[in-house]
Amino acid sequence: MLGPLSAFVLTPFDGDTVDERAFTALVEGTATAGVDSIGALGSTGSYAYLDRAQRSRLARLAVRSAGDVPVLVGIGALSTPEVLAAAEDAQRAGAAALLLAPVSYQPLTDDEVLGLYEDVTAAASVPVCVYDNPRTTGFTFSDALRSRVAHLPGVGSLKLPGVPEDPTAARAWLSGLRAAVPADVTLGVSGDASAVRGLRAGCATWYSVVAGVLPRTCAELTAAVLAGDDERVAAVEARLAPLWPLVAAHGSLRVAAALAEQLGVVPRAGLPRPLRDLPAPGQRAVAGVVAAGVGAGG
Repeated sequence: MLGPLSAFVLTPFDGDTVDERAFTALVEGTATAGVDSIGALGSTGSYAYLDRAQRSRLARLAVRSAGDVPVLVGIGALSTPEVLAAAEDAQRAGAAALLLAPVSYQPLTDDEVLGLYEDVTAAASVPVCVYDNPRTTGFTFSDALRSRVAHLPGVGSLKLPGVPEDPTAARAWLSGLRAAVPADVTLGVSGDASAVRGLRAGCATWYSVVAGVLPRTCAELTAAVLAGDDERVAAVEARLAPLWPLVAAHGSLRVAAALAEQLGVVPRAGLPRPLRDLPAPGQRAVAGVVAAGVGAGG
C-alpha cells in the first residue's frame, strides 16, 4: 500500500509543548532519506497524549513537510466519534492513509473491534491500515479477526506486531494469513528486531520506528533484503542489533527519543508527561550504541 519502508517519526516535546520546528525538520529529513512513506502520530508520535487540535495541526505539518512522500496518519482514540473526527482531520490534511489501533479503557471484544473498523472504513476516503499493537492497546488480534477486518472495503494493510523468530514458522504463518486476506491488502511487519525476518517471509512493508531516526540505514537494509544481498543485510543488521535489547527493556518510544537526541536529529526529544526519558543507565547504553557507530550513514 505504501511501499517497502514506512518510517514512523517522533513528536518531540519541549516541556509540555510540542516542538513543531523540530517535528517539521524531522519529517523533512526523513522524506529525503529514501523512505517510501512516513508515519505520523503513531505510537512513536505520541498521538494518545495530544488533543484534537494538536493532532490536526501536526497532520498538516507532516503532509506539508513530507513533500511527495505519502504520509500515514494515526487516528486512534478511545471513542468512535473521536476516531472519526481524527480521520476527518487527517484526510483534510492530505493523509495518504489512516492508521488505526483499537484503543480502549474497557477491554474490547472481537465484535466491538470489527465494528470500529466498519464505522471508520465506511467514512474514510483513503485506505485504512489496521494497527495490531497488543503491547500498548492490550487487545490481541486472532488470525480469524484479522481476516474479517481485512475483508472490509477500504482496509489497505495489516500492520503486524512481529513475526515468529523461526524463519520457517514465520513463512508458514504469513503464508496462511496471506491466503486468508484479500490480495490487495498488504501485510506489514513492525517490531524492528523482526523486520528482516518479516520481509524475507513475505511482508510487503516494514513499518519502522527506528527508521524515523535512522532512515538511511533502514532504507539500506530494506533494499538489501529485497535484493537478496545477504552479506549487506548482515552488515547493516550488525550495526542495528545493539538497539534491540534496549527496545525490549524500555520500549521503542523511549529508546527512539534517546537515540534521536544523542545523534542530534532533534535538539530535544522530550516525551509527554507522565512519560519520562530513559533513566541514566539506559541513556548511557544508548550513548554506547551511538559511539559504536549505529548512526553511521543516518
